[in-house]
Amino acid sequence: MPDLMYILLAGIFLPLFPMSMVFNAIFDKVKYAWLRALLIIAWPLVGLLLVLNSDLVIPHWVMTLALGTSLLYALRLLTLREVNQWSGFLATSLWGLLWLTLFQGDSAVLIIWFAIGMSLPLVLLVLLSAFLEKQFGAAYTDLYGGLARTVPRFTAILITVIMAAVATPLFPTFFIMFDMVVETVSVMPLYAMALLLIWLLWSWAGARLVQGLIVGRQSKVKVVDFGGPTIGFYSIVILALAFSGIYMGMVIL
Repeated sequence: MPDLMYILLAGIFLPLFPMSMVFNAIFDKVKYAWLRALLIIAWPLVGLLLVLNSDLVIPHWVMTLALGTSLLYALRLLTLREVNQWSGFLATSLWGLLWLTLFQGDSAVLIIWFAIGMSLPLVLLVLLSAFLEKQFGAAYTDLYGGLARTVPRFTAILITVIMAAVATPLFPTFFIMFDMVVETVSVMPLYAMALLLIWLLWSWAGARLVQGLIVGRQSKVKVVDFGGPTIGFYSIVILALAFSGIYMGMVIL
Protein backbone atom coordinates (compact mmCIF):
# COMPACT_ATOMS: atom_id res chain seq x y z
CA MET A 1 0.00 0.00 0.00
CA PRO A 2 2.76 2.56 0.74
CA ASP A 3 4.21 1.93 -2.75
CA LEU A 4 0.79 2.42 -4.32
CA MET A 5 0.25 5.69 -2.47
CA TYR A 6 3.70 6.85 -3.54
CA ILE A 7 2.92 6.02 -7.17
CA LEU A 8 -0.37 7.92 -6.93
CA LEU A 9 1.44 10.95 -5.48
CA ALA A 10 4.18 10.84 -8.12
CA GLY A 11 1.46 10.33 -10.74
CA ILE A 12 0.28 13.88 -10.12
CA PHE A 13 3.63 15.26 -11.30
CA LEU A 14 4.56 12.50 -13.77
CA PRO A 15 1.04 12.28 -15.14
CA LEU A 16 -0.94 9.10 -14.68
CA PHE A 17 -4.65 9.28 -15.40
CA PRO A 18 -6.76 10.42 -13.53
CA MET A 19 -4.18 12.24 -11.38
CA SER A 20 -3.03 13.96 -14.57
CA MET A 21 -6.07 16.23 -14.38
CA VAL A 22 -4.53 18.08 -11.43
CA PHE A 23 -1.83 19.77 -13.51
CA ASN A 24 -4.18 20.78 -16.30
CA ALA A 25 -6.71 22.19 -13.84
CA ILE A 26 -4.01 24.32 -12.19
CA PHE A 27 -2.39 25.29 -15.49
CA ASP A 28 -5.74 26.42 -16.87
CA LYS A 29 -6.28 28.75 -13.91
CA VAL A 30 -2.88 30.44 -14.14
CA LYS A 31 -3.05 33.67 -16.14
CA TYR A 32 0.57 34.85 -16.02
CA ALA A 33 2.87 33.56 -18.75
CA TRP A 34 5.95 33.55 -16.50
CA LEU A 35 4.13 31.42 -13.92
CA ARG A 36 2.94 29.00 -16.60
CA ALA A 37 6.52 28.71 -17.80
CA LEU A 38 7.74 28.05 -14.27
CA LEU A 39 5.09 25.36 -13.78
CA ILE A 40 6.13 23.59 -16.98
CA ILE A 41 9.76 23.45 -15.90
CA ALA A 42 9.21 22.58 -12.23
CA TRP A 43 6.25 20.19 -12.37
CA PRO A 44 7.94 17.06 -13.80
CA LEU A 45 11.11 17.69 -11.79
CA VAL A 46 9.11 17.41 -8.56
CA GLY A 47 7.80 14.03 -9.68
CA LEU A 48 11.26 12.82 -10.66
CA LEU A 49 12.74 13.87 -7.33
CA LEU A 50 9.98 11.99 -5.52
CA VAL A 51 10.69 8.77 -7.42
CA LEU A 52 14.46 9.02 -7.70
CA ASN A 53 14.86 9.66 -3.96
CA SER A 54 12.81 6.61 -3.02
CA ASP A 55 13.23 2.85 -3.17
CA LEU A 56 10.14 2.54 -5.32
CA VAL A 57 10.04 -0.45 -7.65
CA ILE A 58 7.93 0.53 -10.64
CA PRO A 59 5.51 -2.26 -11.65
CA HIS A 60 4.59 -3.03 -15.25
CA TRP A 61 1.05 -1.72 -14.86
CA VAL A 62 2.44 1.77 -14.27
CA MET A 63 4.14 1.68 -17.67
CA THR A 64 0.88 0.58 -19.29
CA LEU A 65 -1.06 3.34 -17.53
CA ALA A 66 1.63 5.90 -18.44
CA LEU A 67 1.41 4.97 -22.12
CA GLY A 68 -2.39 5.05 -21.97
CA THR A 69 -2.31 8.49 -20.34
CA SER A 70 0.12 9.83 -22.92
CA LEU A 71 -2.00 8.40 -25.75
CA LEU A 72 -5.20 9.86 -24.29
CA TYR A 73 -3.78 13.38 -24.13
CA ALA A 74 -2.17 13.05 -27.56
CA LEU A 75 -5.63 12.26 -28.97
CA ARG A 76 -7.15 15.22 -27.13
CA LEU A 77 -4.57 17.53 -28.71
CA LEU A 78 -6.26 17.03 -32.07
CA THR A 79 -9.41 18.81 -30.90
CA LEU A 80 -7.90 21.69 -28.94
CA ARG A 81 -7.87 25.24 -30.28
CA GLU A 82 -6.55 27.28 -27.34
CA VAL A 83 -2.75 27.41 -27.47
CA ASN A 84 -2.11 27.38 -23.72
CA GLN A 85 -4.43 24.44 -23.17
CA TRP A 86 -2.75 22.69 -26.09
CA SER A 87 0.63 23.27 -24.44
CA GLY A 88 -0.62 21.87 -21.13
CA PHE A 89 -2.04 18.72 -22.72
CA LEU A 90 1.14 18.15 -24.73
CA ALA A 91 3.17 18.56 -21.54
CA THR A 92 0.99 15.93 -19.85
CA SER A 93 1.44 13.55 -22.78
CA LEU A 94 5.21 14.07 -22.77
CA TRP A 95 5.80 13.76 -19.04
CA GLY A 96 3.83 10.54 -18.72
CA LEU A 97 6.48 8.84 -20.85
CA LEU A 98 9.17 9.63 -18.27
CA TRP A 99 7.89 6.56 -16.37
CA LEU A 100 9.39 4.45 -19.16
CA THR A 101 12.84 5.93 -18.65
CA LEU A 102 12.51 5.34 -14.90
CA PHE A 103 11.50 1.73 -15.51
CA GLN A 104 14.39 1.21 -17.92
CA GLY A 105 16.82 2.31 -15.21
CA ASP A 106 18.41 5.30 -16.93
CA SER A 107 20.64 7.48 -14.75
CA ALA A 108 19.04 10.19 -12.63
CA VAL A 109 21.00 12.94 -14.41
CA LEU A 110 19.90 11.69 -17.83
CA ILE A 111 16.24 11.43 -16.83
CA ILE A 112 16.25 14.97 -15.43
CA TRP A 113 17.91 16.10 -18.65
CA PHE A 114 15.11 14.36 -20.56
CA ALA A 115 12.45 16.21 -18.55
CA ILE A 116 14.06 19.60 -19.14
CA GLY A 117 14.61 18.89 -22.84
CA MET A 118 10.95 17.96 -23.25
CA SER A 119 9.70 20.99 -21.35
CA LEU A 120 11.79 23.87 -22.74
CA PRO A 121 10.01 24.10 -26.12
CA LEU A 122 6.71 24.32 -24.24
CA VAL A 123 8.09 27.18 -22.16
CA LEU A 124 8.82 29.06 -25.38
CA LEU A 125 5.36 28.21 -26.70
CA VAL A 126 3.74 29.63 -23.56
CA LEU A 127 5.68 32.87 -24.01
CA LEU A 128 4.66 33.04 -27.69
CA SER A 129 1.06 32.43 -26.68
CA ALA A 130 1.29 35.44 -24.37
CA PHE A 131 2.23 37.54 -27.42
CA LEU A 132 -0.94 36.37 -29.20
CA GLU A 133 -3.06 37.15 -26.15
CA LYS A 134 -1.56 40.62 -25.91
CA GLN A 135 -2.06 41.40 -29.60
CA PHE A 136 -5.42 39.73 -30.25
CA GLY A 137 -6.93 39.29 -26.80
CA ALA A 138 -6.87 35.48 -27.01
CA ALA A 139 -4.66 32.65 -28.26
CA TYR A 140 -7.18 30.57 -30.20
CA THR A 141 -6.58 28.97 -33.57
CA ASP A 142 -9.01 29.91 -36.35
CA LEU A 143 -9.86 33.11 -34.45
CA TYR A 144 -7.43 35.00 -36.66
CA GLY A 145 -5.39 33.82 -39.62
CA GLY A 146 -2.71 34.82 -42.02
CA LEU A 147 -0.05 35.31 -39.37
CA ALA A 148 2.58 34.41 -41.97
CA ARG A 149 1.71 37.67 -43.72
CA THR A 150 1.03 39.93 -40.76
CA VAL A 151 3.87 38.86 -38.45
CA PRO A 152 6.32 36.74 -40.49
CA ARG A 153 9.17 36.83 -37.96
CA PHE A 154 6.91 35.76 -35.11
CA THR A 155 5.46 33.06 -37.37
CA ALA A 156 8.90 31.63 -38.19
CA ILE A 157 9.73 31.36 -34.50
CA LEU A 158 6.32 29.87 -33.68
CA ILE A 159 6.59 27.14 -36.32
CA THR A 160 10.10 26.21 -35.18
CA VAL A 161 9.04 26.02 -31.53
CA ILE A 162 6.04 23.81 -32.36
CA MET A 163 8.32 21.54 -34.38
CA ALA A 164 10.67 21.28 -31.40
CA ALA A 165 7.76 20.50 -29.06
CA VAL A 166 6.41 17.63 -31.17
CA ALA A 167 9.76 15.81 -31.45
CA THR A 168 11.05 16.91 -34.84
CA PRO A 169 14.65 15.83 -35.65
CA LEU A 170 17.56 17.76 -34.13
CA PHE A 171 15.59 18.73 -31.03
CA PRO A 172 15.89 16.87 -27.69
CA THR A 173 12.44 15.25 -27.67
CA PHE A 174 13.17 13.56 -31.01
CA PHE A 175 16.19 11.74 -29.60
CA ILE A 176 14.36 10.95 -26.35
CA MET A 177 11.49 9.34 -28.27
CA PHE A 178 13.89 7.52 -30.58
CA ASP A 179 15.74 6.12 -27.58
CA MET A 180 12.48 4.98 -25.94
CA VAL A 181 11.37 3.19 -29.11
CA VAL A 182 14.75 1.48 -29.56
CA GLU A 183 14.80 0.38 -25.91
CA THR A 184 11.31 -1.13 -26.03
CA VAL A 185 10.95 -2.50 -29.57
CA SER A 186 12.80 -5.78 -28.88
CA VAL A 187 11.36 -6.56 -25.45
CA MET A 188 7.91 -4.89 -25.57
CA PRO A 189 6.97 -4.37 -29.23
CA LEU A 190 3.40 -3.32 -28.38
CA TYR A 191 4.77 -0.51 -26.22
CA ALA A 192 7.05 0.56 -29.08
CA MET A 193 4.04 0.68 -31.43
CA ALA A 194 2.14 2.77 -28.88
CA LEU A 195 5.08 5.18 -28.67
CA LEU A 196 5.15 5.55 -32.46
CA LEU A 197 1.40 6.20 -32.50
CA ILE A 198 1.75 8.87 -29.80
CA TRP A 199 4.59 10.44 -31.74
CA LEU A 200 2.45 10.50 -34.90
CA LEU A 201 -0.46 12.11 -33.05
CA TRP A 202 1.81 14.86 -31.70
CA SER A 203 2.97 15.66 -35.23
CA TRP A 204 -0.59 15.66 -36.53
CA ALA A 205 -1.77 17.92 -33.70
CA GLY A 206 1.16 20.27 -34.30
CA ALA A 207 0.31 20.52 -38.00
CA ARG A 208 -3.33 21.31 -37.15
CA LEU A 209 -2.24 23.99 -34.68
CA VAL A 210 0.06 25.60 -37.23
CA GLN A 211 -2.63 25.46 -39.90
CA GLY A 212 -5.14 27.17 -37.63
CA LEU A 213 -2.75 30.00 -36.82
CA ILE A 214 -0.71 30.57 -39.95
CA VAL A 215 -3.04 30.19 -42.91
CA GLY A 216 -6.47 31.61 -43.56
CA ARG A 217 -7.91 35.08 -43.96
CA GLN A 218 -5.59 37.81 -42.79
CA SER A 219 -6.63 39.51 -39.57
CA LYS A 220 -7.54 43.20 -39.76
CA VAL A 221 -6.01 43.82 -36.34
CA LYS A 222 -2.78 45.76 -36.62
CA VAL A 223 0.00 43.76 -35.02
CA VAL A 224 3.60 44.73 -34.36
CA ASP A 225 5.98 41.93 -35.35
CA PHE A 226 8.94 40.78 -33.26
CA GLY A 227 11.88 43.17 -33.24
CA GLY A 228 15.56 42.33 -33.58
CA PRO A 229 16.33 41.71 -29.87
CA THR A 230 13.32 39.42 -29.43
CA ILE A 231 14.17 37.46 -32.58
CA GLY A 232 17.75 37.20 -31.33
CA PHE A 233 16.64 35.85 -27.95
CA TYR A 234 14.39 33.16 -29.40
CA SER A 235 16.93 32.24 -32.08
CA ILE A 236 19.66 31.71 -29.48
CA VAL A 237 17.41 29.54 -27.32
CA ILE A 238 16.23 27.48 -30.30
CA LEU A 239 19.81 26.97 -31.51
CA ALA A 240 20.82 25.93 -28.00
CA LEU A 241 17.96 23.42 -28.00
CA ALA A 242 19.06 22.03 -31.34
CA PHE A 243 22.69 21.67 -30.25
CA SER A 244 21.66 20.08 -26.96
CA GLY A 245 19.44 17.68 -28.92
CA ILE A 246 22.33 16.68 -31.18
CA TYR A 247 24.59 16.21 -28.15
CA MET A 248 21.88 14.19 -26.41
CA GLY A 249 21.62 11.99 -29.46
CA MET A 250 25.37 11.35 -29.39
CA VAL A 251 25.16 10.39 -25.71
CA ILE A 252 22.16 8.07 -25.74
CA LEU A 253 22.30 6.49 -29.20
